[in-house]
Amino acid sequence: MPRPKRCRRICRKPKVSGFCPDGKPSAETVTLSLDEFEAIRLVDYEGKIHGECAALMDVSRTTVTEIYETARRKIADALVNGKRLEITGGNYRFCGGSARACCGKPCRFVSSAPQGSKGESLMKIAVTYEPNGQIFQHFGHTEQFKLYEVTDHTITKVDIVPTLGSGHGALAGFLQQYGVDVLICGGIGGGAQAALAEAGIRLYGGVQGSADAAVAALLDGSLDYNPNVHCNHHDHEHGEGGHTCGSHGCGHHSCH
Repeated sequence: MPRPKRCRRICRKPKVSGFCPDGKPSAETVTLSLDEFEAIRLVDYEGKIHGECAALMDVSRTTVTEIYETARRKIADALVNGKRLEITGGNYRFCGGSARACCGKPCRFVSSAPQGSKGESLMKIAVTYEPNGQIFQHFGHTEQFKLYEVTDHTITKVDIVPTLGSGHGALAGFLQQYGVDVLICGGIGGGAQAALAEAGIRLYGGVQGSADAAVAALLDGSLDYNPNVHCNHHDHEHGEGGHTCGSHGCGHHSCH
């Protein structure tokens, strides 16, 4: 017998149950289930990574990815081919305010891994790292990252990984190869931010102080970060106009 699907937890019903192409009220219909709508709402509207979404929907990260990709294909089909989009049905249950980070409750990172599971970690956090334990303040010049694996809201493994000379143009791919979900750093330029977004890595920039303390604060929902962080230094070629960087940062640019 096929294994029964785990019931997906959702926060609320959509405000609108369907969309119809202009002038085509009888168009062919594409049906988006409520759990598919929830995945789109959490990832594309709320900006959550798949690990967070999995925790909120009480399913595995792999399942969230499958739900999300199916939903995106359905929406694309409706938009490209002028089909009616109806939001209804699905395998779901309402959270009733019990899930963190929805229904107005404070956001906290939680693992979606079942208790006792031995699968890979559903959360990997990278921090630009200095040997003294502090957060290195310029993403593109970090010589190493401290990587934290988190399972069931607990740090289970920590590694320090050298970047081996990778510049900021390649660092997003470097982090993606290590399966990183979240990056904590100081200043970071717009190009690097775009590359991280393309790689599906969530950014918490403008953070200072201890790397360990920052990760602990992220996990309990109290991390102080700047959602609009920007580093002017990274918008220019290094070495031009006497602009130089030392191993511990730059004195000739501004990060906000």
